[in-house]
Amino acid sequence: MVQTTNRFFDEVARLMNDTAGVAKGVRREFETLFRSQAERMLRDLDIVRREEFEAVKEMARLAREENDALKARIAALEARPSATAASTEGSGTAPAA
Repeated sequence: MVQTTNRFFDEVARLMNDTAGVAKGVRREFETLFRSQAERMLRDLDIVRREEFEAVKEMARLAREENDALKARIAALEARPSATAASTEGSGTAPAA
């Protein structure tokens, strides 16, 4: 009876080891399936990658800076003719074209 009991426990231990291995395999398979489905869904949503977002953000910042500089330049240029026109009106001479 001692050998029968030991053999029974050996079989149970072997079965448990096999079950643990199968569970690990199922877990890996599920993770792979879940990851591929998530990637497919994100691709279908046409979501922007972080690198692309940062590049566009930098381009927008540079465009805003350039826009501000151009606004200041336009304001300076618009201020010049009005000052010139005011001085020429008082002297009675026509502004040079």
